[in-house]
Amino acid sequence: MTTDSDDRDYLVVVNHEEQYSIWPADREMPAGWSAEGTSGPKAACLDRIAQVWTDMRPLSARTDL
Repeated sequence: MTTDSDDRDYLVVVNHEEQYSIWPADREMPAGWSAEGTSGPKAACLDRIAQVWTDMRPLSARTDL
């Protein structure tokens, strides 16, 4: 049996295509990504992404229709 005891803080990050991810809060932000404004435990950040990222298509695919 394994346990997920990840107690680090994370940031919700978003790129120019409005794709979301989480990133460890204590690491430098990767190029091309910016903080969305939500931070905290991994589960809370993933819940936030589930709330806001309802259309998984990249922005460029959504606007080319």
